[in-house]
Amino acid sequence: MEEASWVLVVDPDPKAIEDWRACLGVAGINVEKASSVKEAATKLKVLRCGCMVVDLDLPEMKGYEAVPILKASQPRAKVIMTARKNSKDLEIKVRQQDVFYYHIKSFSASELAAAVSGALQASGRGQNKAKA
Repeated sequence: MEEASWVLVVDPDPKAIEDWRACLGVAGINVEKASSVKEAATKLKVLRCGCMVVDLDLPEMKGYEAVPILKASQPRAKVIMTARKNSKDLEIKVRQQDVFYYHIKSFSASELAAAVSGALQASGRGQNKAKA
């Protein structure tokens, strides 16, 4: 399968990763998982993805702090930040990192799937380029 349809989900919660995998898999999107920034950076050395779904609460740092590190190896990939809670100050910090979409986990999974599909298209690595 071509890199176009790959999404890297960076979340320390194994259940959340499996939920994202199930949700995105229904939409025909391949998911690679990482539970930390270090693991994600290692995977990004070999995986080319069009989108990264990054949780706000990562073990090493806040997700918005990880965005520049992750984007350094994949500058065309779009980033979707996920969080359980939101505040005005938090949203400002997240939006300063030029994220494609900011997803509050209390919203529907189908909303996240739509955002990922849009991010893949915007990155130029949309599903329509994937080989069967």
